[in-house]
Amino acid sequence: MPDAPLGVALIGTGFMGKCHAMAWRNVAAVFGGAHHRLEILCDTPVDKAEAFAAQFGFARASSDWQAAVSDPCVDVVSITAPNGLHRPMAEAALAAGKHVWLEKPMALTLDDARAMAALAAEHPRQVTILGYNYLRSPAFQSARGLIAAGEIGIPHAFRGVYDEDYCADPDLPWTWRMTHAAGGLGALGDLGCHLVSHMVALMGPVAELTAMTHIAIPERPSPEGPRKVENEDSAMALLRFASGAHGSFATSRVARGRKCRLQWEVHGAEGSIVFDQENMNELWVHRRGEAGFKRHLTGPDQPDFAPFCPAPGHNFGFNEQKVIEARDLLVAIAGGMNAGPDFAAGLEIERIIHAMASSQGAAVTLGGDF
Repeated sequence: MPDAPLGVALIGTGFMGKCHAMAWRNVAAVFGGAHHRLEILCDTPVDKAEAFAAQFGFARASSDWQAAVSDPCVDVVSITAPNGLHRPMAEAALAAGKHVWLEKPMALTLDDARAMAALAAEHPRQVTILGYNYLRSPAFQSARGLIAAGEIGIPHAFRGVYDEDYCADPDLPWTWRMTHAAGGLGALGDLGCHLVSHMVALMGPVAELTAMTHIAIPERPSPEGPRKVENEDSAMALLRFASGAHGSFATSRVARGRKCRLQWEVHGAEGSIVFDQENMNELWVHRRGEAGFKRHLTGPDQPDFAPFCPAPGHNFGFNEQKVIEARDLLVAIAGGMNAGPDFAAGLEIERIIHAMASSQGAAVTLGGDF
């Protein structure tokens, strides 16, 4: 962890903006180290920025993100702005010598992601990290450790879904998120990339895939009349990993009744592991010779649980994952290992989801254009 306090600029005050603000305020309380300076809160209009700066505890408010990322008092920039601003904001911050904490998806297009990764490689002293907070769950970290230790043998298969229902209502108004120009991919960019981050962390690189996407509700109401939905409501894929293992993948933003079903299972030669984010404090493990699965509750024996609570079975939460992510960023800034995903690893996630979007039933080999 850095010895001296860092100056922080936060761009965006929505759901994830508040998560970042809480993480910056709590990371020292949980993990120790310096309490970092909350320098600038940026959003538009400026009165909105001023209100949230006061609420979140930032010293100043601004509606000028270019000025915020170049401010000499700022060392690290948290970017939680709409998807179409991710590339220009991240590139400006890197060019200004700042570290970057960027929410997913990394970019609108694969070309954008390539350019961002290339620029980050030109600035090796600046740390980049992407907001894949579900990787920080103690249960997930424990599962990853069990697989790496050979507890279930060689992984043969992965099955995963990430479903929500926030777009299931056909009367939901059209928004920029449903366009390629401002939103990029749909369910794949909003939800599926999280599942890909888990899948790759558990199974390794993807070698080949075939996928189909679907727009369940082609038009949405708007004040100007019906507007076209351009990006996918759902996607499904079959995959082959570089290891030779195979997998299935599905994601949907129109799955009624599902709220945060980031669920996967890994089948190994000697056992299986099952996880579901809607029950994020449970990990189910089966080992060869056992009658069925054993339920493991989160507790201080799992990574990063004890700094929050010393007692097993006392539930972990969504925002705690973000605090761990802030800690991981600070460790990397101080010269430790970058737990990532950084922009280079984020590009690999983007390759997979954009390959799925482009496949439409054809086999796609990862590499080359992807």
